[in-house]
Amino acid sequence: MWDTMQFSTWVNGDTSTRWMLAFGLLFITVVLHRYVIQWLHRLTQGLAKRTETELDDAFFDAAEKPLAWLILLLGSWGALVLIAPITETLPLIDIAERIGKMISIVLVGWFLWRLIDGISAYAASRALKTDSSLDDQLVPFISKSIKLLLIVTGVLVIAQNMGYSISGLIASLGIGGIAVAMAAKDTIANVFGSVMLLTDRPFMVGDWIKTSTFEGVVEEIGFRSTKIRTFERTLVNVPNSMLANMVIDNIDARSQRQIKMRIGITYATPTSKMKLAIEGIEKILRNHPGVDQEFSLVKFDNFDESALSIFLYYFSKSKEWTVYLQVRQEVNLQIMQLLESLDLEFAFPSRTLYIQGDQDKVCP
Repeated sequence: MWDTMQFSTWVNGDTSTRWMLAFGLLFITVVLHRYVIQWLHRLTQGLAKRTETELDDAFFDAAEKPLAWLILLLGSWGALVLIAPITETLPLIDIAERIGKMISIVLVGWFLWRLIDGISAYAASRALKTDSSLDDQLVPFISKSIKLLLIVTGVLVIAQNMGYSISGLIASLGIGGIAVAMAAKDTIANVFGSVMLLTDRPFMVGDWIKTSTFEGVVEEIGFRSTKIRTFERTLVNVPNSMLANMVIDNIDARSQRQIKMRIGITYATPTSKMKLAIEGIEKILRNHPGVDQEFSLVKFDNFDESALSIFLYYFSKSKEWTVYLQVRQEVNLQIMQLLESLDLEFAFPSRTLYIQGDQDKVCP
């Protein structure tokens, strides 16, 4: 029985045997390329279906074709090593080694390229389900930026493996990058502002927002700026870099609308009727279907100059503006009916002038 050393000596010494083994290895490589990849495809598809996320599908799809070519590359390399041509007359091994390294780099880059496409498609499908159009624009931008970085990195790695010095190239790219960054600083700031708006989500399209400088409804969230339709029907374009640094009050983010008001009745109102008025208003708020029942206040809280002041504080269940106004109107009408039934009058600003002479006179 031969040991490993005897087998190696026999292979190295017999040219025909080396060629036979090389062709045999190529045949096995082709078989593996055809059938093993099909088996791996069925296996990965079965594993991917067991999970809810689509990211593993993207990973397996991205790896399938580069892996098939990698099998062919390894098989071809093994066959070439078995042939073992004379290095002095035909330096094929060294040339093939360099080519193999470059092809390996290309296959890795191809896999990453396909993976970026898969993840981008997944992110784009998720972005379509949101109300904002910003993420629809941001996904392809980030995808293209990563692909550009991948191409630059791949070219530099291949150049380095071919024996070229890339330190000078990297230095020139750094200087050029600084110049581009200085020229496009506003654009870059808006890009980062867009990313902040996308991640923080302080508002969405259709929201009513208010800042220290403007107030209106968000019409469009773009990649560079956001369009706000003011209540005067003008259109304000705000750069996203500025908007990301503003204090934004999202009016539509509230779940309810607050209603706060005062009712003034005359000083001629007796205490008994004041109590009835307060109890009646509380009953109106309790029975109205549009008023939120978690919290409300009805209090006689102040003696104003011309009126006895009743303070009302409550919330409408709906945050929609027209519904809120309808609730407020219905409550106000019921309060008027209540006060009329109690023979109470609303107070209005007035003054009473006292004139002292021979006889005291009072002039209203």
